[in-house]
Amino acid sequence: MHIDIDTDVCIGAGQCALSVPAVFTQDDDGFSTLLPGQEDSGDPMIREAARACPVGAIKVSETARP
Repeated sequence: MHIDIDTDVCIGAGQCALSVPAVFTQDDDGFSTLLPGQEDSGDPMIREAARACPVGAIKVSETARP
């Protein structure tokens, strides 16, 4: 699965980091970002983090696997 955070939409509510702290964190300005190496994480809680985002800044998509 591929994770995309729309930084223009993110308001820094932090629900993603609370939901999946192994994948999401917040930068120095409080906005959501992915931890290094988590760009294509398969953690099933990521979809819950996307649903928990109050502004819908997180999009999760399936990636084609070779």
